[in-house]
Amino acid sequence: MAVKNIILDFGGVLLDLNYMRTQQAFVDLGCKNFEQIYSQAQQTDLFNQFDKGEVSEKVFFEELKNLSGLKTITINDIKHAWNAMLINLPEENYTLLKELKNKYRVFLLSNTNETHITAFEKLIPETCPLPEFESMFEKIYYSCRINLRKPDVECFLYVLNDSNLNPAETIFIDDSIQHIEGAKKSGIAPYWLQKGVSTTSFLKEINIL
Repeated sequence: MAVKNIILDFGGVLLDLNYMRTQQAFVDLGCKNFEQIYSQAQQTDLFNQFDKGEVSEKVFFEELKNLSGLKTITINDIKHAWNAMLINLPEENYTLLKELKNKYRVFLLSNTNETHITAFEKLIPETCPLPEFESMFEKIYYSCRINLRKPDVECFLYVLNDSNLNPAETIFIDDSIQHIEGAKKSGIAPYWLQKGVSTTSFLKEINIL
């Protein structure tokens, strides 16, 4: 069947990310094992709970202080380190969204948390007004607000059911390989955007543009 719906990940697909910046920021604060606590590929359950909105910012950052051994460091310094991975919304990706919106039903599905939402909502206006960015999507799904996260198949099924999408007409783009299997189980056709490949060139390669 023809593709009618596109579900896009946010960080690493539309928003530029660098996980190493957060890892280095925690090392600079004095944490020597942050890569064991959190990375793009895996993370301890505290981060999963925060991404699903199951713990508050206050609880998350207090627990993160303990996990990282930074008990004397201020919450503001730890929050700054946590946000260091967020870079910007490239103009190219904003242009891409406008093109996609004219051809498809477009959705955003992101594993994220309220702290990062606050931070990237301040970064997006460097490229375009926030309301204009949000208008590029028929609906935005943030894991901390739907209490579900990728790669759990329930997360993908929620989006399909909530927006009445036929999975056979839907593709999903993500830069994290572990999310691909969950999407497959829901019937969506998932595509892995590998590091170093622009989203625009990738979508041209798979004949979406």
